[in-house]
Amino acid sequence: MLQLSDYSGISPKSDLQLISRLADKLSSKQFLHINSTKEGGGVAEILGRMTPLLSKLGIVVRWEVIQGDQRFFTITKKIHNSLQGLPEEFTDDMWKYHEAINEKNAKTLDLNADVVFIHDPQPVPLIKFRDKGLWIWRCHIDVANPVEEVWNRISAYAGKYDAAIFSVSKFAKQMPLDEFIITPTIDPLSEKNNDLTADEINEVASRFKIPLDKPIILQVSRFDRFKDPKGVIRAYRMVKKYNDCRLVLAGSSATDDPEGEAVIREVTEFAGSDPDIHILLLPAFRDKDINALQRMATVVLQKSLKEGFGLTVTEAMWKGKPVIGGNVGGIPTQIIDGVTGFLVNSEEGSAFRIRRILNNPDMASKMGENARQYVRNHFLITRQIRDYLFVWYAMLNKSKRVMEL
Repeated sequence: MLQLSDYSGISPKSDLQLISRLADKLSSKQFLHINSTKEGGGVAEILGRMTPLLSKLGIVVRWEVIQGDQRFFTITKKIHNSLQGLPEEFTDDMWKYHEAINEKNAKTLDLNADVVFIHDPQPVPLIKFRDKGLWIWRCHIDVANPVEEVWNRISAYAGKYDAAIFSVSKFAKQMPLDEFIITPTIDPLSEKNNDLTADEINEVASRFKIPLDKPIILQVSRFDRFKDPKGVIRAYRMVKKYNDCRLVLAGSSATDDPEGEAVIREVTEFAGSDPDIHILLLPAFRDKDINALQRMATVVLQKSLKEGFGLTVTEAMWKGKPVIGGNVGGIPTQIIDGVTGFLVNSEEGSAFRIRRILNNPDMASKMGENARQYVRNHFLITRQIRDYLFVWYAMLNKSKRVMEL
């Protein structure tokens, strides 16, 4: 099992020093995370890597998952969509069911801890059943322009927390509590992000029947309409008129997303019989495969229409790839336009930037170098652990103007 010292020489030294000091202050205290799935999506991935590291630091850490049926997750998917600006129909009965499932979970979960992090809207009503400790709501999604009625429902719960954490400053809302901005991160030592040999990359390409005879355009994401997979295909078709290339759309489904299968069918039908379009539905925990796909790609896309942050952008940047991302949500926090990649607002813009990268390999290489260094300085998991522990420590010392470590 990894420990903090394993990140020496990879993560900034100052982050490692601060984590050690904070861990000494918080040693033996209980840290509880609650979300809605153990697999699929960035939240589960981060928690899966972070909780063992926190435990090694001497903090008693637990990660619990709320249980729900198909109706519950259909409702929470509608909530998720509406918080990202897509109108959905709701009834009072649906909101009551959302809270009822949380009440049912509150009876079976041990909610007692020194600090409780509740992730995203699915378990946000659990605040009604708190017993003790600090409670912090961690919102990972793009709530810059939510459907007002839905935000009002969620914020009625969120406003009862001690603090809220958002991924980007423009997501933060006026609420009667302390608010913090903490971007998500990747683990550079995970199977998804560590170095691979050429043989390992070639094995994955061969297994998925992806020839490496021409440039590869790649998008890795859940099959979700907000990720705009059909828009990616249209951009690829524009590029294909001038540059011979392949397109790979790869992703897995999340257990709390009931729309995934329908989106996969739509995308497969839209792709048609083009032999240069490869649509890969990956099982959970195929991190090495994603790693290899990102490393074999010439250019990586994350053409999202809404995006809380987009860890696939960070992953590709860490691998030295120029990334083209939608100019939405947390993506502009990662991509410095023209320096670490390109930001785009349309399918035509995406196609133009893809062609520019394909036709300028030296520029692409320099962008990739810049991107990797930018991730090293800002988006490695040690920085997020530092920030989480510091928020906890700051909330315990609110009366102090200066906090000494």
